[in-house]
Amino acid sequence: MLHVHYRWECSGIEDNTLEEALAQIRSSRRIAPRRLPFVERLIEMLTLHLDPIDEALAEHLQNWRLERLSAVDRGILRLAAAELLYFPDVPPKVVIQEAVRLAEAYGGTESPRFVNGVLDALYRRDRG
Repeated sequence: MLHVHYRWECSGIEDNTLEEALAQIRSSRRIAPRRLPFVERLIEMLTLHLDPIDEALAEHLQNWRLERLSAVDRGILRLAAAELLYFPDVPPKVVIQEAVRLAEAYGGTESPRFVNGVLDALYRRDRG
């Protein structure tokens, strides 16, 4: 999923859709058939709710603006926030843990702590 978001953002979000980015990824990479429904559902939620997702994230970015984050960190946060906000069937702690793992693998040295802090604050706000 992160690859889809990254491709979408780097190709120019005004000229491309997440669905088009997914199609491009699918033409060059194999996505397990059992994962595809979840990936498509996540793409749909992100497409439908990008503004509320970005607004929710912005509330928890202390001294940062979403557009100033790296494309990788922004993608991880958006995908995880979409799950936290619109996927009640996915355990929030699993969402946060997976986002932190992605940040460890693809982000900068501070990315895991940063991603964890933002998503934990979003999760706590939603529960409160």
